[in-house]
Amino acid sequence: MAAVPALEVPLLSPTDRLVALAPIRLSDVATGGRPGLSTSVRAGVRGGALCVRFDARDDGVVATLTERDAPLWTEDVCEVFLSPEDPAYVYYEFEVNPLGALFDARVESPDLRRATMRVDTGWTCDGLSAKVSRHPGLWSARLTIPLAPMCHGQSPPQVWRANFYRVDRGDRDEFSAWSPTLADPPDFHVPERFGILRLPPIERSCGSGPIRPRDPGPAFP
Repeated sequence: MAAVPALEVPLLSPTDRLVALAPIRLSDVATGGRPGLSTSVRAGVRGGALCVRFDARDDGVVATLTERDAPLWTEDVCEVFLSPEDPAYVYYEFEVNPLGALFDARVESPDLRRATMRVDTGWTCDGLSAKVSRHPGLWSARLTIPLAPMCHGQSPPQVWRANFYRVDRGDRDEFSAWSPTLADPPDFHVPERFGILRLPPIERSCGSGPIRPRDPGPAFP
């Protein structure tokens, strides 16, 4: 199986812009080939948070959901999966859609496979935010993901397992990833295929957010 990618994530000053960073390109999640619609991703660290920018080419936005923790993956969405653990038996899922709606969840994957994973959509990442802009043929999203809620009182590690994803709905649904999971049908929940993020040292200690179980709703991609 192909090796997973790695990314050195820079520390951003208050005036640095994500758009100035070199982009990484997403590939077809199942084949690793070039997707029909391109998606570029840029990432940096600022103020104890991972900042991620998606720029997604699109030939027609499919988005109606506006509530927090709605099943955004059923429409157009960009996603970040993060784990401070390796192997990623516990990881965190973050989503944003073209309307700016947010989703966050904690995922337990004791066997590193979908069949036994447990998704807690009641978990909340305090301070999670997003800004979205839309232009003809393109939508962009900037996510700010605080690292503290994922570290359980420990200092954040410099090495994280992670993946960046996109779902584009249309006549032919398209699923893209930074590190293709090579699963067919497409499946994002393959922790062994997560890439590697190397972060700069972060001095802030971490805390943990509350976990409130809820109905998981429709099946995740």
